[in-house]
Amino acid sequence: MRRLLRRVVHEEEGSTLLLTIGFAALALSLIIAVTAATSMLIERRRLFTVADGAALAAAEAFALEQVRFDGSSAAPELADGAVDRAAAAWASRAGGDLDGIRVDGAAADTRSATVTVSSAWRPPVVSLLLPEGIRLDVTSTARAVFVD
Repeated sequence: MRRLLRRVVHEEEGSTLLLTIGFAALALSLIIAVTAATSMLIERRRLFTVADGAALAAAEAFALEQVRFDGSSAAPELADGAVDRAAAAWASRAGGDLDGIRVDGAAADTRSATVTVSSAWRPPVVSLLLPEGIRLDVTSTARAVFVD
């Protein structure tokens, strides 16, 4: 019985070390994944801030000649050209620290402006799944209000 117990003890040597290495690799990959997800969420929120500002600037990009008065209230009419220029100007000023920021689309109906902004995101630690990163894009809409 004693001989059997010694043999079992000797056969189990090193298996704890192998298990520890496996759990350490799993923990490290989990930390890298959570760090990358958090970084992407922060970058997306920063991009939303730029898109909101660009949409607001685009919604306010009208001249006084574009204000229509129907007898009881005044309302601006937005033009696509002015919306494009205002959104691009805002995004270039406000998104200076974002990587590869660009306005992918800016459109206007008569009272609101919709702006789509994108930027490149790269993970903080190079991973096998996303070594190049991805392109994030967000869309924001703002409504033009004219107070008389």
